[in-house]
Amino acid sequence: MAHMLNYNLAVPDADDAGVLSALVAEGDELDALVRAVDDWSIPTPAPAPGWTVAHQIAHLAWADANAVGALRTPDAFGAELGRAEAEGSGCADKAAAAGAAKPRSVLLEEWRAGRAELAAALRDTPWDHAFPWYMSMVTPALMAPLRLMETWAHGQDVFDAVGVPRRPTDRLKHVASLGVLGRALSFAAVGLPEPADPFRVELTAPDGRTWVWGPEAAAQRVQGGAIDFCLCVTRRRPWSETNMTATGEDAQKWLEVARVFL
Repeated sequence: MAHMLNYNLAVPDADDAGVLSALVAEGDELDALVRAVDDWSIPTPAPAPGWTVAHQIAHLAWADANAVGALRTPDAFGAELGRAEAEGSGCADKAAAAGAAKPRSVLLEEWRAGRAELAAALRDTPWDHAFPWYMSMVTPALMAPLRLMETWAHGQDVFDAVGVPRRPTDRLKHVASLGVLGRALSFAAVGLPEPADPFRVELTAPDGRTWVWGPEAAAQRVQGGAIDFCLCVTRRRPWSETNMTATGEDAQKWLEVARVFL
């Protein structure tokens, strides 16, 4: 399971950015792809060695179900937290293997039902309501983009595995925003303090616009395509295999270690 840190988001009162509809659309896009793939035993690429298309869908279904449980029955979710802590990184592999062993049709229906249930639960909950998650408390305002990010990242694994080109959309902005917010997490994950200097991030969106974060005069700068930045921060591509450029030593180090989960 991707463990997330509390990103200390300034939580809006409502879903002004349309992230919930984007989350649903992200799941629907992946659904259309895997529905057309008859053989779910096709291996998917790193960062999950030994996983197949079925493992990817099982993982997403498991994580969605956990998110619903954390939101609706937070006390009972404590048992899942305890199990995850005891099993460590093997917890996600074990759950993915169990799900992948189910018939394709059963797993597909479970994933679909869980996606719909999660979207409804997030929609029915105050946007700033705190509930437990792995290593942190989260809110719907954070959980929605986190689930979108993970659906997109594991979806990328499936697109790569079956060799189907993927058309980037403006939903990438939600993933990119988490990438920018995750800078402190990226450095902490490798035992380094977060640099004190401000960063400027300039990304070219799929429609040609520029998405920006940080002060314009910042010496530490990261620039490139939004798709490449998202592939980098979700650890689907190393920085060296993207078109990203970094100005400044801290900016270069960030792209080397960038991540949005532990």
